[in-house]
Formats: sequence, structure tokens, C-alpha cells
Amino acid sequence: MASKLKSTKELMVFLGKSMIAFLVSMIFIIVPRPRKNVAGEIVLITGSGSGLGRSLALRFARLGSVLVLWDINEEGNEDTCRMVREAGATRVYAYTCDCSQKENIYRVAEQVKKEVGDVSILINNAGIVTGKSFLDCPDELMEKAFDVNFKAHLWTYKSFLPAMIANNHGHLVCISSSAGLTGVNKLADYCASKFAAFGFAESVCMETIAQKLKGIKTTIVCPFFIKTGMFKGCSTAHPFLLPALEPDYVADKIVDAILQEKIYLNLPKFISFLMFLKSFLPVKVSVLLTEYMGALNVMDGFVGKNKKN
Repeated sequence: MASKLKSTKELMVFLGKSMIAFLVSMIFIIVPRPRKNVAGEIVLITGSGSGLGRSLALRFARLGSVLVLWDINEEGNEDTCRMVREAGATRVYAYTCDCSQKENIYRVAEQVKKEVGDVSILINNAGIVTGKSFLDCPDELMEKAFDVNFKAHLWTYKSFLPAMIANNHGHLVCISSSAGLTGVNKLADYCASKFAAFGFAESVCMETIAQKLKGIKTTIVCPFFIKTGMFKGCSTAHPFLLPALEPDYVADKIVDAILQEKIYLNLPKFISFLMFLKSFLPVKVSVLLTEYMGALNVMDGFVGKNKKN
């Protein structure tokens, strides 16, 4: 009897909390969430030497954050460093780091901790794409895709999460991809690495919730192809539904999601609708939809190179 009462009580508490959470979510659809202040926060961005990483750095510079810029391209990173100073950043630190090398990540991370301080917002943005059919993709390129797109997240989290936990303050940002939600023709290694990054980030998020680390926040971003040169030549049959995204638009949405402490961000929103359809449509219908959208051939015009976002 006591066990039954306990189960009933737990069910009622669950239903009550769920209703409150649902109502709060509905309210925030109408009323924007309050945005946190990131002035003075130490923000580390990987792949900051160009593209999306540079756009994110410029936005955090305008918000008064301390910038830590990582890129394997020293010249591009120095250009970003100059640009963010011109945008108003007073403290900017540029480091040359090869995110495909664990030892390099650990070494540069120690430099950052000694020279700058505890990173409070970590944005894993660096990525590469091969764009070849699975059997045509050299082993070394597939391995590098995993090293940069996924494994680098492991080593940066290992480096900076302990201080966040000690301070009960931090924000982990994973730039995954819409290709981390569904398989794409000629992106086998890229999809696998982005799926892994998504799963890892979500798992760590669940760990922080289970450990009641309320000061540690997570944002997982899954954008469609961004016009950074990384996916140059790629397009869908219906760009009005699935367009290649402008870097400035994506950067604005990511920063806004971080400031509102959103856990998930799919860009464009149509991606969320497609994932919803995929969850219940028959497989053959899903394939027909993929063909209609031109997603089976999205990589046919690919002319990009192995470079970071």
C-alpha cells in the first residue's frame, strides 16, 4: 500500500512539474526570454580564423566579452583578432591550435588557463568536410574528420569543464549540423562525426542536470549548410524551404540562443519540422521527401576544400 501511495505521489509530482514546465515554455514563445550579460566572460571559439567562427567572435566582442581565438590558420586568426579589436574588444588572445591533435589542444589549453584565466563560454566550432562517397574517402581524411569535428570536443571539455564545475558557472556550445541529425549522401564521415558531437554534448548536458550543476549551461546548434566556402557548390532543389544560410544570420541566432540559454537550436526551423516528419513517416515516404527536397544530390556540385568553418 505504501509503495502504491509513493508511486502515485511521484506521478502527481511529475505531472505537476511537467505542466509548469510546459506553461513556462509557452510563455517564452510569446515573451522573449531574459538575456544574460556576457560582458567580461572569457569566450573561447575554435575555428575562429574565418567564416562562422569569425562572425561569432565579432558579436561577442561587441558584447564586451574577453575573446580567446583558436585556429590552425595563424594568418586568418590574426585577421580575426584585429577585426574584433576594431569591433570594441579590449582583451583578445589568439592562439594557433591544431584541433585534430589531442596533445596540441591540451598544451594550448594550459597556456590559456595560465595567461587568460578560466574559460566560461566554450564554443566548439572548428570543422572540416571531405565531401566524397564513403568508399572514395581516404582513411586519413575520415580520421581527421572525426578528430576535428568530434574528438576535439572531448579534449576541450576535459580541459575547461572542471573549472566550470568548480565555479558552478559556464556554458558549453556545440556546433553540430543538420547532418548530425540525419544521414546525407556523400557525407558519411561528416555525418558520423557530427552525430557523435551532438550525442556527446547532449550526454554531458544530462550529466550536469543529474549532478544538479545549475550553473552549467549547454547549447547544441544544428544548422543547415552555411555559406562559408566549406560547402561551396552545394544546393537543394527547393532553396526557399532549405536555403544555404548566411554566416551573419547563423551567428546572430547562435549568440541569441546562448544569451537565452537555449539547449537546442536548429537552423532553419524547417529542420525541426523535417525531423518531426522523419519520426513517424514510413521510410519510403521519407526517402521520397528527401528526393523531392533534392537532398540526395545536395553534394553533387560540391567544390569546397578541406578547411575549417
